[in-house]
Amino acid sequence: MNTNNGNNFGRSGKGRTATQGLRAKGARPDQAPESMLAHPGLAARVAAAAILCDIVQGGHTLDERFLSDAAPSRLAGLDPRDRGLARSIVTVALRRLGTIRLALSQLVEKGLPRNCGMLEWNLIAAAAQILFLDTPDHAAVDLAVRATRLEPKNAGFANLVNGVLRNLIRRRDEFLEQSDPLDDDIPHWLAARWRRIYGEDAAHGIASAFGDEPTLDLTVKADATAWAEKLGGRLLPTGSIRLESHAPIPELPGYEEGEWWVQDAAAALPARILDAKPGQRVADLCAAPGGKTAQLAAAGARVTALDRSAERLKALSANLARLKLEAAISVGDAASFKAEPFDAILVDAPCSATGTARRSPDVLWTKKPGDIAALAAIQTKILDRAFSLLKPGGILVYCVCSLEPEEGEAQIAALLRRNPDAVRDPIDPAAYGLPAEAANAEGELRLLPSLLPDEDSRQRGLDGFFIARLGRLR
Repeated sequence: MNTNNGNNFGRSGKGRTATQGLRAKGARPDQAPESMLAHPGLAARVAAAAILCDIVQGGHTLDERFLSDAAPSRLAGLDPRDRGLARSIVTVALRRLGTIRLALSQLVEKGLPRNCGMLEWNLIAAAAQILFLDTPDHAAVDLAVRATRLEPKNAGFANLVNGVLRNLIRRRDEFLEQSDPLDDDIPHWLAARWRRIYGEDAAHGIASAFGDEPTLDLTVKADATAWAEKLGGRLLPTGSIRLESHAPIPELPGYEEGEWWVQDAAAALPARILDAKPGQRVADLCAAPGGKTAQLAAAGARVTALDRSAERLKALSANLARLKLEAAISVGDAASFKAEPFDAILVDAPCSATGTARRSPDVLWTKKPGDIAALAAIQTKILDRAFSLLKPGGILVYCVCSLEPEEGEAQIAALLRRNPDAVRDPIDPAAYGLPAEAANAEGELRLLPSLLPDEDSRQRGLDGFFIARLGRLR
């Protein structure tokens, strides 16, 4: 993995030197007998540690590991509450992994043996609870010790785990105060890129935003003001509703009736910017999970939703059914899709997703520098194909949830050089409730996660996005 902290409790940034920290290279959690996991909360902690290992060392995604049919399943036998707890632990541990490792490296300076099984991940999961969650300290320590004893070869480290975590509790404020979100919680290669592209202050703003709990935003079919009041949320200037409630989504008013769907405020903008009209033929390429398809269908457009993943399209179809909306759904590769020309096309291209790290912090630890160039090559093919399917006078909106210019600004500049019939249709940020700095000089939107500030960390920010609108001359 090309990350700043590697697979140990290494230090990063500000001239800090890497230490030979705790390792669990190639570790797989032992399958403990069910009776050994019966202590309340223990199974959830064991699952969280195993999933952290799967993601950081195995390259799996966060969502993948929490699927009901994930193999191997780390969640078998857990009730919904424990599954939720495990996900909370994993998410915050990934979001603040560098800070956690830096703290632990100062408490276990000599490190642990290379073949220490799940010990590192048990410690990380416990530290995440102690530093960033509301878990009682004694519970986090006790359950980490119990988890350590589940592996016979690590049982002798139980006292060490107890001592390390108790010292972490005593020095908690010190470690939190010395933490730098950009230097400690962002892989070196990404931190260096963002400093170079956006400058020191903006890069720190991005990293700080990624440390916050993600917001819960909704898109409604109609009458957003009334629904914001009914749901106890607030209407953002962009048109989305931001909730304060932590109630289960299916229990909220309007869910069963299909009046709204969950969609980040930034992700809701591309379809609004496309501004599809009733009766227009519109293509939503790379459509799953379907939030943008729902927006286009709700606007009255005749939508073709294309995605290469049949499984993800099943979820899209189910969402449309709940929302009582219709679209023609097709499985296929957007780079080779064939159809009659469309009035409007939305391209939400596959990307590195570095703008979504607040919501999906696994992207920080599963992406590598080489991924950006590989994804940019795919985006170029999709964009060329999409433009070829656009009618003269039609509108194309291209977007990615990436902070990397190769996947955004550079893609549009290259398309314009290749195709004289392509022209930019500048976007006025004020028309979509955004400040002037959300647009670049060419009239493209570059949304940083630190946009939409608020004193409440749970209410500020949005996913990082790039959005451009193009027209076809002939």
